[in-house]
Amino acid sequence: MKNISYSLDNVGIVASSLCMIHCIGTPFLFIAKACTSSCCSEAPLWWQTIDYLFLIISFVAIYFVTKKTSLIWIKIAFWASWFILFITILNHTFTIFEAPKNFIYIPAAAIIILHFYNLRFCECSEDGCCVD
Repeated sequence: MKNISYSLDNVGIVASSLCMIHCIGTPFLFIAKACTSSCCSEAPLWWQTIDYLFLIISFVAIYFVTKKTSLIWIKIAFWASWFILFITILNHTFTIFEAPKNFIYIPAAAIIILHFYNLRFCECSEDGCCVD
């Protein structure tokens, strides 16, 4: 179980980090595109679907990692961060309410930090060994 938990935390770290790189790079890519053309400065649909791909990967990683830990606060923190990330990505796509565009970095960074914490402090050799 230790190796499975480690690999899921690593998947979560990689997925969240790639998501942050994707989010950081987006403005630069589309500013360059806007400078070269006079229309269509919005992100194409295929680029926006990458957000949802990272969201699905992070959901799977968080789902399995939270099944292996017995720390209630880390489960709540993982799911709260994921839900905030989900709402932020939906809002970015559909503009449901006004929010700073850079807000997306907060839940993404929280997920990365939680995976590192889980990897570092919840080292287990059996099920449910990471307790308060």
